[in-house]
Amino acid sequence: MISETQSTVLTDEQRKLSAVVREFADQVVAPAAYRYDTERRLPLEIIAQMGELGLFGLPFPTDVGGQGKDYVSLCLAVEALARVDQSIAVTLEAGVGLGIMPIFRHGTEEQKRRWLPDLLAGRALAAFGLTEADAGSDAGATRTTARLEPGAGPDGAGEWVIDGSKQFITNSGTPITSVVTVTAVTGERTDAGGVTRKELSSFLVPSGTPGFTVEPSYDKVGWHTSDTHPLTLDGVRVPASNLLGERGRGYANFLRALDEGRIAFAALATGAAQGCLEEALRYAKEREVFGHAIGSNQHIAFMLARMQARVHSARLCWLDAALKQTRGLPFKAEASVAKLVGGEAAMANARDASQIFGGYGFLNANPVARHYRDSKILEVGEGTTEVQLMIIARDLGLTTGLAS
Repeated sequence: MISETQSTVLTDEQRKLSAVVREFADQVVAPAAYRYDTERRLPLEIIAQMGELGLFGLPFPTDVGGQGKDYVSLCLAVEALARVDQSIAVTLEAGVGLGIMPIFRHGTEEQKRRWLPDLLAGRALAAFGLTEADAGSDAGATRTTARLEPGAGPDGAGEWVIDGSKQFITNSGTPITSVVTVTAVTGERTDAGGVTRKELSSFLVPSGTPGFTVEPSYDKVGWHTSDTHPLTLDGVRVPASNLLGERGRGYANFLRALDEGRIAFAALATGAAQGCLEEALRYAKEREVFGHAIGSNQHIAFMLARMQARVHSARLCWLDAALKQTRGLPFKAEASVAKLVGGEAAMANARDASQIFGGYGFLNANPVARHYRDSKILEVGEGTTEVQLMIIARDLGLTTGLAS
């Protein structure tokens, strides 16, 4: 649902896109959501249709096979999908922001030619392997290593040998996953201040590479349709040419992608909050107790009013951050504010919607019950609430006692 505030800043093309994706979500995604949630599998036929709609290519230029739109457009699509199914929405969000964007931004022309056509068309998915058991927001704790063996490989150009493991990697084990970008320690570097830190680089690891194991999927509380796995890399060999971007820039190159991901994550959370509001409002108008609709009770009406306020605030936050991103303005703090506000809005609206539905809100067939299970991760994924507070505090100049 497009708010009046959005209508004043969005282009006609963006409003049309939002309406098209909303219709697709209502007619195609929503009817199948419960079935795929119980089956715990990603519906590839729906992903294919999303590809046909051009959703995976939205923020990329047409000369590489994209749709030539902007990041606001991607967020609008993510929000529209998340109203009815967060798993489908995060498949798009992660597939674009963490899967395709690093290759588009930092890949060589050869890497782009090899991977982008299928990824942008939704015929394939890519993943980003950063998180480990002891390393996520603290990328300096990364233990996965990569060493270069000069002269190795069929062409004699050398090979990288990667060893380690990754956790919580979205889109990493689907039947159409073609490549995973993996960060690894490739040595040490000493900065101008004399401080020595791990040198992190990133590598493109094709699915099916010997030694690269996609472990069994997690038994998650929510996001049952989303594909999420731990990964093991045991002597994985990739050509020297599979280094993505400059050596030693593996983490730095992804800082912008991570910040952008928080904006899209906030849009996803806003969609979830909106979906809860729509379901609860419909039920409050239909459900009668003691001869009148429960929505006429002031307590229920005020709950719904607060839900609307949360949606409106969350939407304004992600839209502000996304507009700054598209205009080339700094947006790091705004992205964290959006992610913080959106995640809390989704969780609060899911709780209130479930309460309004009463016993029906405890049934998994009910969309608000799935939102209740799904929404908790929105306060954790793409950086926890505490990490967002840390970033916002730093932006206020409050750095004492905060991790560097």
